[in-house]
Amino acid sequence: MTTIDLMGLLDGKNIVITGVLTDASLAYGVAALAQQEGANIILTGAGRALSLTQRTGRKLPTPVDVFELDVTQPDHLVAVRAALEEKWGRVDGVLHSIGYAPEACLGDDFMAPQWDDVAVALHVSAYSLKALAEAFVPLMSNGGSIVGLDFDNTVAWPAYNWMGVAKSALESVSRYLAKELGPKGIRCNLVAAGPVKTIAAKSIPGFKKFEDVWDDRSPLGWDVTDSSAVAKACVALLSDWFPATTGEMVHVDGGYHAIGA
Repeated sequence: MTTIDLMGLLDGKNIVITGVLTDASLAYGVAALAQQEGANIILTGAGRALSLTQRTGRKLPTPVDVFELDVTQPDHLVAVRAALEEKWGRVDGVLHSIGYAPEACLGDDFMAPQWDDVAVALHVSAYSLKALAEAFVPLMSNGGSIVGLDFDNTVAWPAYNWMGVAKSALESVSRYLAKELGPKGIRCNLVAAGPVKTIAAKSIPGFKKFEDVWDDRSPLGWDVTDSSAVAKACVALLSDWFPATTGEMVHVDGGYHAIGA
């Protein structure tokens, strides 16, 4: 076996990973695979969930630092950037796996939520991609990759409502970041995952409806308990293997998006 055979896709890269809550989180799968592929990683958590992120982080193959980062708090973004500048000097990649909508924004009544609730959903779930870029692009001196986890919202979904609107906004933010950051050698892409049983999924009323039909309609099939394909796509996009791909939404959903109802 040659030396090159031993190299991982992310050898020597410094990757910021948000959104790890439990080992069922999509971001946890990315974190574990990123380590396996040679990356140095840190995790971020916020509020009452921070201790959960710290506990879950201890399950990773290699110990990691966990930083407090609430994307709605500018001082947190500045503090984490300063900490990573001291720790690593540079950042090569960022995984955005952040989404939240108040309960009123989900369910059967699209008209019910008022702006205060909708504003929270848009801030946390969409504007946060720009906030992360603003925080870490100054450390991406060698170019790099920003990857966001998405649920394709080119159509309207049952019960998803204003979270769907927030995902549409996230998709647009990603395209504009791709335009803005491309001259710096920084790519911005989204991975549109099929439904996976996570804490976030459990908060969506009617999630079972997705589970019931996704596997049947997907040409490749779909297992709602297996996020490994999503992790592989994210790690590939964080690597140097997609050097000319940006502003893209990569579907990892068994092909469901390509099939008519």
